[in-house]
Amino acid sequence: MKHIFFVEDDLSLISGLTYALKKEGYEVENARTMAEAETLWTAGKYDLVILDVALPDGTGFALCEKIRQTSKVPIMFLTAADEETDMIMGLDIGADDYITKPFKLAVFLSRIHALLRRSENFMKAGEELSANGITLNFRSGEARKEGVKLELTSGEYRLLKLFMENPDRVFSAEQILAALWDCEENFIENKTLAVYIRRLRIKIEDDPGAPEKIVTVRGMGYKWCTGHKMEK
Repeated sequence: MKHIFFVEDDLSLISGLTYALKKEGYEVENARTMAEAETLWTAGKYDLVILDVALPDGTGFALCEKIRQTSKVPIMFLTAADEETDMIMGLDIGADDYITKPFKLAVFLSRIHALLRRSENFMKAGEELSANGITLNFRSGEARKEGVKLELTSGEYRLLKLFMENPDRVFSAEQILAALWDCEENFIENKTLAVYIRRLRIKIEDDPGAPEKIVTVRGMGYKWCTGHKMEK
């Protein structure tokens, strides 16, 4: 049974979504304030964290940053803060998804299923993959650059894995979104992908302003550019 940590102060929303999640077979633990969330949070205890941005004593952004210091658990923002700057900030600090209110329950549940499925799948494999000075360990879910561990979110790891498994293949934005989120509908917008690409480049490129690993192919999409054969 997957364990979800739901940080939200709206009692009606807590009641409705907790009921829906439990019907889907999830165990749900709720916190209504940042202080309560910090008390309950234990790395490794939860399989998914759902955060509101506005909390009575703080922000979900601050809590997300604290969680990312110790955990790669998938994090989803579920919030009325629908400004593009809020979404970009949430993804920049390590969230894997960002849903704005109002929303359809079916969409919400589909995106939870996709996050958990992807998180589980990339942890199962036991191989390593290396190219361009970057090494992925599929068993541990870790990435290293020239031997130094990279602090990647699960979404960043999945994106990097997709590129490295398909060297020199050009992916359109739509193909990347379909591969990463595994949803029947295009729930994740292109601007969200642009944030992931930019954030990943900052972590893996020697010069993020002039990327040589993840390159943009004008009018087509992105590709993992490598001049030598990948090792498996």
